[in-house]
Amino acid sequence: MASLIRIYEENPNPKDIKKVVDVLRKGGLIIYPTDTVYGLGCDITNTSALERIAQIKQVKLDKANFSFICEDLSNLSDYVKQISSPTFKLLKRNLPGPFTFILPGNNNLPNVFKKKKTVGIRVPDNNICRAIVRELGNPIVSTSIKDEDEVIEYTTDPELILEKWDKLVDLVIDGGYGDNIASTVVDLTGDEPEIIREGKGSIELM
Repeated sequence: MASLIRIYEENPNPKDIKKVVDVLRKGGLIIYPTDTVYGLGCDITNTSALERIAQIKQVKLDKANFSFICEDLSNLSDYVKQISSPTFKLLKRNLPGPFTFILPGNNNLPNVFKKKKTVGIRVPDNNICRAIVRELGNPIVSTSIKDEDEVIEYTTDPELILEKWDKLVDLVIDGGYGDNIASTVVDLTGDEPEIIREGKGSIELM
């Protein structure tokens, strides 16, 4: 049975953030708000938690395209190869924001992702998930929670999310109604930025 915790985005309560981080450190799965849709996440250093998410998403863990939620760009060099100055400036212009940037991964990626050449980086414009990452001390892995509904692709109501995910995750954060448009995905591994998925974010390339 998952528990539900209400956290306010304007001023997240540090005690509540600590409770969330305790769940993550014990290998728990959480559903949390971002600046786009609600995400399913865990600590990127916990292999068994990562395996649980892969099982839920019905993908092989080493093939999974999960994003890393970072607090800011200071985490970048931990997981990303050295990038050019124009690429870094592009990231700075657009983050925090509703984007997933695909970047070349380095050798420090968690063991389960060692075979992957790239990593998706997110710095959402949402105080709750960034406070969680800050308290945890490393990124959380993230994947959107999809809905089977043909009209509404993403569930936006935290109480409905809890109802649906109650037996699959350990904690659902109620950060208010979520959005139903996912992030814009931009591939920065080539010579020019390439938009892989049009989403909420409108990219500033210049």
